[in-house]
Amino acid sequence: MIVVSAASGALGRLVVAELLTKVPAGQVVAAVREPGHAADLAAQGAEVRRGDYDDAASLRDAFDGADRLLLISSPELDTARRTAQHLAAIEAADAAGIDTIVYTSFLGADRAGDGMNAAHHATERALVASGPGHTVLRHPFYSDAFVNPGLRAAVDSGRLVSATGGRGLNTASRADLAAAAAVVLTDDGHAGRSYDLTGPLWTYPQLAEELTRATGRPVAHQAGDVPGPMGFLMGLARAGALERQTDDLHHLLGRPPTSLRQAVAAALAG
Repeated sequence: MIVVSAASGALGRLVVAELLTKVPAGQVVAAVREPGHAADLAAQGAEVRRGDYDDAASLRDAFDGADRLLLISSPELDTARRTAQHLAAIEAADAAGIDTIVYTSFLGADRAGDGMNAAHHATERALVASGPGHTVLRHPFYSDAFVNPGLRAAVDSGRLVSATGGRGLNTASRADLAAAAAVVLTDDGHAGRSYDLTGPLWTYPQLAEELTRATGRPVAHQAGDVPGPMGFLMGLARAGALERQTDDLHHLLGRPPTSLRQAVAAALAG
Protein backbone atom coordinates (compact mmCIF):
# COMPACT_ATOMS: atom_id res chain seq x y z
CA MET A 1 0.00 0.00 0.00
CA ILE A 2 1.17 3.51 -0.85
CA VAL A 3 0.17 6.57 1.18
CA VAL A 4 0.51 10.13 -0.09
CA SER A 5 0.63 12.82 2.58
CA ALA A 6 -0.74 16.32 1.92
CA ALA A 7 -2.67 14.62 -0.86
CA SER A 8 -5.27 17.37 -1.20
CA GLY A 9 -2.65 19.87 -2.40
CA ALA A 10 -1.96 20.58 -6.05
CA LEU A 11 1.01 18.20 -6.25
CA GLY A 12 -0.59 15.54 -4.07
CA ARG A 13 -3.71 15.34 -6.22
CA LEU A 14 -1.58 14.84 -9.32
CA VAL A 15 0.45 12.10 -7.66
CA VAL A 16 -2.68 10.24 -6.55
CA ALA A 17 -4.05 10.42 -10.10
CA GLU A 18 -0.77 9.04 -11.47
CA LEU A 19 -0.70 6.22 -8.92
CA LEU A 20 -4.23 5.18 -9.81
CA THR A 21 -3.04 4.51 -13.37
CA LYS A 22 -0.29 2.20 -12.07
CA VAL A 23 -1.72 0.23 -9.15
CA PRO A 24 -5.18 -0.89 -7.99
CA ALA A 25 -7.14 1.82 -6.23
CA GLY A 26 -7.22 -0.23 -3.04
CA GLN A 27 -3.47 0.23 -2.74
CA VAL A 28 -3.57 4.05 -2.71
CA VAL A 29 -4.22 6.07 0.45
CA ALA A 30 -4.62 9.85 0.40
CA ALA A 31 -3.69 11.37 3.77
CA VAL A 32 -5.17 14.84 4.17
CA ARG A 33 -5.76 17.39 6.91
CA GLU A 34 -9.46 17.75 6.06
CA PRO A 35 -10.99 14.57 4.56
CA GLY A 36 -14.11 16.52 3.66
CA HIS A 37 -12.05 18.49 1.15
CA ALA A 38 -10.88 15.34 -0.66
CA ALA A 39 -14.14 13.95 -2.01
CA ASP A 40 -12.68 14.01 -5.52
CA LEU A 41 -9.85 11.70 -4.46
CA ALA A 42 -12.31 9.27 -2.88
CA ALA A 43 -14.41 9.39 -6.06
CA GLN A 44 -11.35 8.30 -8.03
CA GLY A 45 -11.02 5.24 -5.81
CA ALA A 46 -8.32 6.26 -3.35
CA GLU A 47 -8.88 5.65 0.35
CA VAL A 48 -8.97 8.99 2.15
CA ARG A 49 -7.64 9.15 5.70
CA ARG A 50 -7.08 12.05 8.06
CA GLY A 51 -3.38 12.81 8.40
CA ASP A 52 -2.54 16.20 9.90
CA TYR A 53 1.13 17.18 10.15
CA ASP A 54 0.35 18.83 13.49
CA ASP A 55 -1.33 15.70 14.91
CA ALA A 56 1.11 12.81 15.31
CA ALA A 57 -1.62 10.32 16.24
CA SER A 58 -3.53 11.07 13.05
CA LEU A 59 -0.35 10.47 11.02
CA ARG A 60 0.21 7.07 12.62
CA ASP A 61 -3.37 6.12 11.80
CA ALA A 62 -3.08 7.45 8.26
CA PHE A 63 0.13 5.52 7.61
CA ASP A 64 -1.06 2.24 9.16
CA GLY A 65 -0.63 -0.75 6.87
CA ALA A 66 1.29 1.13 4.19
CA ASP A 67 4.63 0.03 2.75
CA ARG A 68 5.64 3.29 1.10
CA LEU A 69 4.99 6.94 1.93
CA LEU A 70 5.31 10.01 -0.23
CA LEU A 71 6.10 12.73 2.29
CA ILE A 72 5.16 15.92 0.48
CA SER A 73 6.85 18.83 2.19
CA SER A 74 4.62 21.03 4.31
CA PRO A 75 3.58 24.44 2.91
CA GLU A 76 4.33 25.96 6.31
CA LEU A 77 6.68 28.96 5.97
CA ASP A 78 8.06 28.98 9.51
CA THR A 79 11.22 26.86 9.42
CA ALA A 80 10.97 25.52 12.97
CA ARG A 81 7.34 24.48 12.63
CA ARG A 82 7.88 23.03 9.16
CA THR A 83 10.82 20.96 10.37
CA ALA A 84 8.84 19.73 13.36
CA GLN A 85 5.99 18.67 11.06
CA HIS A 86 8.35 16.68 8.85
CA LEU A 87 10.06 15.01 11.80
CA ALA A 88 6.66 14.06 13.23
CA ALA A 89 5.75 12.45 9.90
CA ILE A 90 9.02 10.50 9.81
CA GLU A 91 8.52 9.26 13.38
CA ALA A 92 4.93 8.27 12.58
CA ALA A 93 6.07 6.40 9.48
CA ASP A 94 8.63 4.51 11.52
CA ALA A 95 6.02 3.65 14.15
CA ALA A 96 3.61 2.48 11.46
CA GLY A 97 6.20 0.15 9.91
CA ILE A 98 6.63 2.06 6.64
CA ASP A 99 9.45 0.50 4.61
CA THR A 100 10.37 3.49 2.43
CA ILE A 101 9.76 7.23 2.64
CA VAL A 102 9.97 9.28 -0.56
CA TYR A 103 10.44 12.94 0.32
CA THR A 104 9.90 16.02 -1.86
CA SER A 105 12.87 18.21 -1.03
CA PHE A 106 14.35 21.17 -2.92
CA LEU A 107 17.40 21.58 -5.10
CA GLY A 108 20.50 22.29 -3.07
CA ALA A 109 19.07 21.08 0.26
CA ASP A 110 21.81 18.46 0.48
CA ARG A 111 24.49 21.13 0.34
CA ALA A 112 23.08 24.02 2.36
CA GLY A 113 20.82 24.37 5.36
CA ASP A 114 20.05 28.07 5.31
CA GLY A 115 17.19 30.19 4.06
CA MET A 116 14.30 28.40 2.40
CA ASN A 117 16.27 25.14 2.38
CA ALA A 118 16.68 24.96 6.15
CA ALA A 119 13.71 22.67 6.79
CA HIS A 120 14.53 20.51 3.76
CA HIS A 121 18.14 20.13 4.88
CA ALA A 122 17.08 19.12 8.39
CA THR A 123 14.52 16.68 7.01
CA GLU A 124 17.04 15.04 4.70
CA ARG A 125 19.41 14.55 7.63
CA ALA A 126 16.59 13.08 9.72
CA LEU A 127 15.72 10.64 6.94
CA VAL A 128 19.27 9.34 6.87
CA ALA A 129 19.07 8.66 10.60
CA SER A 130 15.55 7.19 10.52
CA GLY A 131 14.43 3.58 10.53
CA PRO A 132 12.67 3.45 7.15
CA GLY A 133 14.58 3.50 3.88
CA HIS A 134 14.27 6.70 1.91
CA THR A 135 14.44 8.33 -1.48
CA VAL A 136 14.83 12.09 -1.93
CA LEU A 137 13.27 13.97 -4.84
CA ARG A 138 14.77 17.45 -4.94
CA HIS A 139 12.42 19.72 -6.85
CA PRO A 140 13.10 22.96 -8.71
CA PHE A 141 10.57 25.79 -8.74
CA TYR A 142 7.34 24.86 -10.53
CA SER A 143 6.98 25.93 -14.15
CA ASP A 144 3.32 26.50 -13.33
CA ALA A 145 4.26 29.59 -11.30
CA PHE A 146 5.75 31.21 -14.41
CA VAL A 147 3.91 29.67 -17.37
CA ASN A 148 0.18 29.79 -16.74
CA PRO A 149 -3.05 31.31 -18.11
CA GLY A 150 -1.98 34.68 -16.67
CA LEU A 151 0.32 35.02 -19.67
CA ARG A 152 -2.71 36.05 -21.72
CA ALA A 153 -2.19 39.53 -20.26
CA ALA A 154 1.24 39.64 -21.92
CA VAL A 155 -0.30 38.55 -25.20
CA ASP A 156 -2.97 41.23 -24.94
CA SER A 157 -0.44 43.95 -24.17
CA GLY A 158 2.21 42.65 -26.53
CA ARG A 159 4.76 42.99 -23.73
CA LEU A 160 6.35 40.42 -21.40
CA VAL A 161 8.29 42.00 -18.54
CA SER A 162 10.94 40.17 -16.53
CA ALA A 163 13.78 40.97 -14.16
CA THR A 164 15.81 37.86 -14.96
CA GLY A 165 18.50 39.57 -17.03
CA GLY A 166 17.87 36.96 -19.71
CA ARG A 167 19.27 34.18 -17.52
CA GLY A 168 17.86 30.66 -17.64
CA LEU A 169 15.30 28.94 -15.41
CA ASN A 170 15.37 25.19 -14.78
CA THR A 171 11.75 24.86 -13.66
CA ALA A 172 9.66 21.71 -14.06
CA SER A 173 5.91 21.23 -14.22
CA ARG A 174 3.99 19.83 -11.26
CA ALA A 175 2.60 17.18 -13.60
CA ASP A 176 6.08 15.95 -14.55
CA LEU A 177 7.25 15.94 -10.93
CA ALA A 178 4.11 14.04 -9.89
CA ALA A 179 4.71 11.47 -12.62
CA ALA A 180 8.31 11.04 -11.45
CA ALA A 181 7.15 10.54 -7.86
CA ALA A 182 4.68 7.88 -8.98
CA VAL A 183 7.48 6.04 -10.79
CA VAL A 184 9.66 6.02 -7.67
CA LEU A 185 6.76 4.91 -5.50
CA THR A 186 5.83 1.97 -7.72
CA ASP A 187 9.22 0.77 -8.95
CA ASP A 188 11.99 -0.93 -7.00
CA GLY A 189 15.61 0.18 -7.04
CA HIS A 190 15.22 3.74 -5.76
CA ALA A 191 15.79 3.23 -2.03
CA GLY A 192 18.74 5.17 -0.70
CA ARG A 193 18.95 7.35 -3.79
CA SER A 194 18.53 11.09 -4.27
CA TYR A 195 17.42 12.76 -7.49
CA ASP A 196 17.99 16.39 -8.48
CA LEU A 197 15.06 17.12 -10.77
CA THR A 198 15.21 19.89 -13.36
CA GLY A 199 13.29 20.69 -16.49
CA PRO A 200 14.77 22.08 -19.72
CA LEU A 201 16.42 25.47 -19.30
CA TRP A 202 14.40 28.38 -20.69
CA THR A 203 14.54 32.18 -20.67
CA TYR A 204 11.97 34.98 -20.70
CA PRO A 205 13.05 36.14 -24.18
CA GLN A 206 12.33 32.58 -25.35
CA LEU A 207 8.99 32.67 -23.55
CA ALA A 208 8.06 35.83 -25.45
CA GLU A 209 8.97 34.08 -28.70
CA GLU A 210 6.82 31.07 -27.82
CA LEU A 211 3.86 33.30 -26.95
CA THR A 212 4.23 35.00 -30.31
CA ARG A 213 4.45 31.66 -32.07
CA ALA A 214 1.45 30.18 -30.26
CA THR A 215 -0.88 33.13 -30.74
CA GLY A 216 0.33 34.75 -33.94
CA ARG A 217 0.43 38.04 -32.05
CA PRO A 218 3.75 39.79 -31.44
CA VAL A 219 4.93 39.69 -27.84
CA ALA A 220 8.17 41.51 -27.03
CA HIS A 221 10.31 40.82 -23.99
CA GLN A 222 11.13 43.86 -21.88
CA ALA A 223 13.44 44.13 -18.89
CA GLY A 224 11.87 45.81 -15.89
CA ASP A 225 11.16 45.59 -12.19
CA VAL A 226 8.69 42.94 -11.05
CA PRO A 227 7.25 43.32 -7.53
CA GLY A 228 6.44 40.71 -4.93
CA PRO A 229 7.33 37.02 -4.76
CA MET A 230 7.75 36.74 -8.51
CA GLY A 231 10.34 39.51 -8.41
CA PHE A 232 12.23 37.52 -5.77
CA LEU A 233 12.23 34.41 -7.96
CA MET A 234 13.37 36.43 -10.94
CA GLY A 235 16.18 37.84 -8.81
CA LEU A 236 17.37 34.29 -8.15
CA ALA A 237 17.32 33.64 -11.88
CA ARG A 238 19.21 36.88 -12.59
CA ALA A 239 21.91 35.70 -10.17
CA GLY A 240 22.25 32.45 -12.11
CA ALA A 241 20.87 30.38 -9.22
CA LEU A 242 18.30 28.54 -11.37
CA GLU A 243 20.48 27.28 -14.18
CA ARG A 244 21.63 23.94 -12.75
CA GLN A 245 20.77 21.04 -15.05
CA THR A 246 20.59 17.26 -14.57
CA ASP A 247 19.11 14.33 -16.50
CA ASP A 248 17.39 12.87 -13.43
CA LEU A 249 13.85 13.92 -14.31
CA HIS A 250 14.24 12.69 -17.89
CA HIS A 251 15.57 9.40 -16.53
CA LEU A 252 12.66 8.85 -14.14
CA LEU A 253 10.01 9.84 -16.67
CA GLY A 254 11.52 7.80 -19.50
CA ARG A 255 10.86 10.79 -21.77
CA PRO A 256 11.94 14.42 -22.02
CA PRO A 257 10.30 16.70 -19.47
CA THR A 258 7.65 19.12 -20.73
CA SER A 259 9.20 21.70 -23.04
CA LEU A 260 8.57 25.43 -22.90
CA ARG A 261 6.58 25.18 -26.12
CA GLN A 262 4.37 22.45 -24.66
CA ALA A 263 3.92 24.39 -21.42
CA VAL A 264 2.88 27.54 -23.29
CA ALA A 265 0.36 25.64 -25.40
CA ALA A 266 -1.17 24.05 -22.29
CA ALA A 267 -1.28 27.37 -20.40
CA LEU A 268 -3.05 29.22 -23.21
CA ALA A 269 -5.51 26.37 -23.70
CA GLY A 270 -6.41 26.35 -19.98
